[in-house]
Amino acid sequence: MPRTTTVECPGCPPLRALTFDALGLIKVIEARTKEGGVPKVVERWGDPDAAKCVLAASLDDRKTDPLLAVARKSGVIEVLNPLNGELSVTVSNVSNGNARPEDDAIVGLHLFRRQILESTSRSCTFLTCTTKGNATLRSVEMTDSPSDSNASKTWNVCGAGNISFSQVDGNESYAVFGGKGVEVNMWDLDKCTKIWTAKPPPKNSLGIFTPTWFTSATFLCKDDHRKVVAGTNSHQVRLYDVSAQRRPVISFDFRETPIKAVTEDLDGHTIYIGSGSGDLASVDIRTGKLLGCFLGKCSGSIRSIARHPELPVIASCGLDSYLRIWDIATRQLLSSVFLKQHLTKVVFDTNYSEDVKYYEADVAPHEEQSIGEVQTADETEKPRTKRKKSSKEDRGSKKKSSKEKDRTKKLKSKKRSKSLENETADDE
Repeated sequence: MPRTTTVECPGCPPLRALTFDALGLIKVIEARTKEGGVPKVVERWGDPDAAKCVLAASLDDRKTDPLLAVARKSGVIEVLNPLNGELSVTVSNVSNGNARPEDDAIVGLHLFRRQILESTSRSCTFLTCTTKGNATLRSVEMTDSPSDSNASKTWNVCGAGNISFSQVDGNESYAVFGGKGVEVNMWDLDKCTKIWTAKPPPKNSLGIFTPTWFTSATFLCKDDHRKVVAGTNSHQVRLYDVSAQRRPVISFDFRETPIKAVTEDLDGHTIYIGSGSGDLASVDIRTGKLLGCFLGKCSGSIRSIARHPELPVIASCGLDSYLRIWDIATRQLLSSVFLKQHLTKVVFDTNYSEDVKYYEADVAPHEEQSIGEVQTADETEKPRTKRKKSSKEDRGSKKKSSKEKDRTKKLKSKKRSKSLENETADDE
């Protein structure tokens, strides 16, 4: 049974989040002021299927024509409308028909806001990266019969090892890759050339060398691609400065389990890290100082952390099937939702507003019943109610009261026996 938190949840500000799980389901969670800020599942897209497990997702939240890209375990990339879940384009990422998608799964996906490749206005461009390091920059036409346009580039980002992640900077000009046996390396997306590769740290004082195994990374600032923060399987957090040196500028350990998720804050120097044991903390990367851990430990590995670009909150999800919303200033748990399946990713929809009603209007009438079922099934996390144990004083008072009752009963019986004896004596 998953552990439940004992922290009282005050509720969330108005927000909208999308979660992705191991059965390929996409669930829309909304928190509204009139409902006390309690997040609830309002929509569920797709059918449960393990082959459709969402491995990566990217949301382009522009004001006009927003798009959502999803990479599935079957090797299919879907482009959807994040407002109603309507499928726009489906593209297969499997180049060779004989190869199984599971052998070279997609581990990184990014949907571009700007047009990098020469294509029409009715097209979307995204970057994918597989476990074996096959990176593809592709443009797809947004038509009824989708097909890949001639504008596409493919290259390999590693000679050996397995890629675990890929991340694109805020200006969408550079990308970093890394993984098991693959050092963090940066590529220029316009030229598809490698511009920097990290150098492994030297052996420690005991002469022990830690093998390279990166699990996650993020750019420290959206406007500056030179600083990258990466987490390792050996519970280390490293800060790299491309313009300074190849080895880490700062490196420190966090707990004793692998780092599974890293994301940056808007201030440009604070990061949020999640571990395989469910620890979530904020760190000042300038000094490597731990600012504090978030209250209410998760009961499973954290796989994704998202920072809201406007509200002072972050969201985390992972293998304990809970979506949790946290306050950044107090590091307190605001609310949580149990979503049944192992969660792989969470993103915020920044265009959400309580005044806009198009979210409800986009839902088809035949979906209203299923949505209601989801609302009742996906319960919010509540602290367990424990039975109060009786104290020693209560037990003592109960014993005293029972003894007094026995005494009164005995006195009454004695009085009755005496009265009967007197009556018999009078009769004689």
